[in-house]
Amino acid sequence: MSDTQRISLTLEQEDDYAFRIRFDETTIADLMTDEPEPLGKGEGPNPTRLLLSAVANCLSASLLFALRKFKNAPGKLVTHATAELVRNEQGRLRVGHIHADIRLAEAGATHASLERILAQFENFCVVTESVRHGIEVSVSITDADGVQLHGATRTDQGTP
Repeated sequence: MSDTQRISLTLEQEDDYAFRIRFDETTIADLMTDEPEPLGKGEGPNPTRLLLSAVANCLSASLLFALRKFKNAPGKLVTHATAELVRNEQGRLRVGHIHADIRLAEAGATHASLERILAQFENFCVVTESVRHGIEVSVSITDADGVQLHGATRTDQGTP
């Protein structure tokens, strides 16, 4: 049995920079994407926002899975993610850094095996670990009391 899995989608241009994404072989609703003005009309997320949301979602789901695996019953997680766009040597925009700040709904001390969970949950995030081959990704986790449990605080990001 092979460990290789394949997922596919179909992207179809609707208008200018607006595209419809169909998630092949699923019942997932189509997603419309668009570039912000002046290229597009900004009527949907653009690829950079999709990348940022994929990293944030994957990290959040990985943390949630790890918490539950150790019989914790966490409240709702809230993740605030930022992407820093930088120019490369040719002057072209690139995602230079992604930071995700995950907020727990309760005090960290209420969770069993938290130290072990925080030490390993990022390793199970398929998207983040794939993206890290080309983009720096940092993660911080803060509990409901404002105690930082994991990672470094980004001083240049807004408060969620």
